[in-house]
Amino acid sequence: MTIPPALRRASRRARRDTVFLAAGIPAHLALVPLWSWAAAIVPKANAWDVATVPCALILVGVPALTAVQRLRYRALLGVGVPRPPATSERWWPRRALRWLSSAESWRQVGYHLLLGPILAVLELLVLGAWAAGLAGTTVYVWSWVLPAQVRLDMLGSATDEVYWTAGGAVLLGTAPWLAGAAARAETRLTLALLGPSRAQRLQQRVDHLAESRTDLIDAVDAERRRIERDLHDGTQQRLVSLAVNLGLARATLTDLPDGARTVIDAAHREAKEAIAELDDLVRGLHPAVLEDRGLDAALSGLAARVPLPVRLRVDIEERTIPTVESVAYFVVSEALTNVTKHARATRVDVNVERIGKVLRVTVTDDGAGGADTSAGTGLSGLSKRVGSVDGTFRVSSPAGGPTTIAVELPCEL
Repeated sequence: MTIPPALRRASRRARRDTVFLAAGIPAHLALVPLWSWAAAIVPKANAWDVATVPCALILVGVPALTAVQRLRYRALLGVGVPRPPATSERWWPRRALRWLSSAESWRQVGYHLLLGPILAVLELLVLGAWAAGLAGTTVYVWSWVLPAQVRLDMLGSATDEVYWTAGGAVLLGTAPWLAGAAARAETRLTLALLGPSRAQRLQQRVDHLAESRTDLIDAVDAERRRIERDLHDGTQQRLVSLAVNLGLARATLTDLPDGARTVIDAAHREAKEAIAELDDLVRGLHPAVLEDRGLDAALSGLAARVPLPVRLRVDIEERTIPTVESVAYFVVSEALTNVTKHARATRVDVNVERIGKVLRVTVTDDGAGGADTSAGTGLSGLSKRVGSVDGTFRVSSPAGGPTTIAVELPCEL
């Protein structure tokens, strides 16, 4: 007869939960002798024994039992009990003091010393339900080996044996549910007491998200640099070659009809305009000079292309990470673009300096003012870009000017 898949799965879960509960009894009862020792020795022991012996047992026994419980959960249930953050102390007395003063350590002590015996009783009750159910359902089998008088004294009449069999069947039917409920309850308690606290889990989550965010930013920046290289080394070079060939055709083919010469002239002009637009696009993605020569050279080239007097001061002793350099460059680029288009300014001051682990960028113009980051302009995009690396973005732009954009970027993400 074929056993239904659902029944096979339920049978496997019941066996797994029962083995898991049985394996927990020795570990949960391991510190019970400490209670017996305390009841027998403490009333007549000196203060030194009372203070040192339990602490020594706790220091040695609790971490070992915690490791056993983690192994038990991982091997039998496939559940990983997270470890609290490890201490960096190497000197063992200081590490022991740190362990004794930690809230996580005392949660472990409470689990093994107080909760452990209670869980062991629960586990024994579940195992007892399995044993009683098996004994009840097989009463007609093993009762035959008992003498008649003993069988009558233990089991009663034939009617009583029917009751024993029915009760055993009920216990066998409920024992898998009891084992599963006990295993789930133990798992919740263990994760709460032997794992990191809620604050630590939140901190670990924040650290993981910060690391993921940094990896994503680095990946996007690397992809932007790759696109810039492909455009610069591929498409732009093809357009340059096209413009050169059209220029040679216009200069050498003098006997062409006027209509053909007009087409060549227009194509040559369009090719040069496309090269200029592509060059602007490449610089907007990631200027090659920024990667090759750093922020000072990139900003110098940027200031030279602005149709306004720009006073640039860059005070950076060592280069920072490429992501931060890229953000700083685009802050200055967008700020100068806004000044050129909207500010009606006559000069611009750009200051870039590194103070400790912070890169500070300041762009000031003497224009009409009134810049607003909430108006949906390029400033709002700059604010989001600065925020992506945990930087700060401030704008001061009263009516009538001057306008100052101040950005602080962390040099280490």
